[in-house]
Amino acid sequence: MRKKILFIGGSLNQTKMAHAVARHLMDEYDCAFTPLYADAGLLRWLAERNWLNFTVLGGVGRQQSEQYLADNNLTLDFGGQQQAYDLVVTGTDLIIQQNIRRKPIVLIQEGMTDPENLMYHLVRRLGLPRYLASTSTNGLSQAYRYFCVASQGYKQFFVDKGIDPGKILVTGIPNYDNLIAAATGDFPYRHYVLAATSDARETFKFDNRKKFIQHVLDIANGRPLIFKLHPNEKMDRAVREIRQMAPRALIFTEGAIEPMIANCDVLITQYSTVVYTGIVLGKEVHSYFDVAQLKQLAPLQNGGQSGQNIAQVCQHILEAETAVSPKHLTQASRNRLPVGLRTEHSA
Repeated sequence: MRKKILFIGGSLNQTKMAHAVARHLMDEYDCAFTPLYADAGLLRWLAERNWLNFTVLGGVGRQQSEQYLADNNLTLDFGGQQQAYDLVVTGTDLIIQQNIRRKPIVLIQEGMTDPENLMYHLVRRLGLPRYLASTSTNGLSQAYRYFCVASQGYKQFFVDKGIDPGKILVTGIPNYDNLIAAATGDFPYRHYVLAATSDARETFKFDNRKKFIQHVLDIANGRPLIFKLHPNEKMDRAVREIRQMAPRALIFTEGAIEPMIANCDVLITQYSTVVYTGIVLGKEVHSYFDVAQLKQLAPLQNGGQSGQNIAQVCQHILEAETAVSPKHLTQASRNRLPVGLRTEHSA
């Protein structure tokens, strides 16, 4: 019988990443997909009452994920309830659902993580649920077999948080591994300062929007200015705030941001992973994070091979680990493993 893999999405970005991996596995394995779900406890109770619609457990985030799955005719098994799975691939371990806890899990880094604020330290010190600190706690469950990350810089970043380095593989991550190609397009403007806003307020984080707009105006210093709003923002409010302080700025509420970055002279972000597109393209970038550190963390650019790299990790778990101890693989079999696994099992 063909082995079965469950892919757990979340944001549209996470769902696209899962699909990018599954494309390389569908010929050999039965692949099913589910939006992110909570199957127990308080989170499930809140989600069932639509009180978590500001997260990807409901609302627009979940709708976008479900629409993507439908548009691509992918097999849906909500909550992974219809069959038993041999492997789970997920874009977050802030929740480890009860029905996957005994399964081998591959975790894919989605992108940039939130700052290590007070809640992060309270969660770690007091053993509180990781989701209370949002993405700053990504990877800390260590409930997975392997954690596939964007770059060697990010591997060290997660090791410094206390994650077992033997579980971290530098595979690159889909959607961020070929940023030069993603930035092509026909955006009509040139030579401007581009500001990418955040949905922090919509996810109940602090965001001094007035201070950010003033920060953008100071950097622009009279140069043409474009704001690209985060798709999850309350658009009317955000547009109104910008118009009050920067009446001559252009504001875009939709459209791909990568071609906008390609044509800008300066990119200003808050906590957005799109800053890496600016770094890869050699733009002057500004972020709430330390830019020097971001350059060390920038995702591996491998021409779009990350999905295949992660698929090889999945195949290793499903075949090599179950068929024979990896330490006793033939050299030819070992050479087909991802680089991190070849090193791990070289003895």
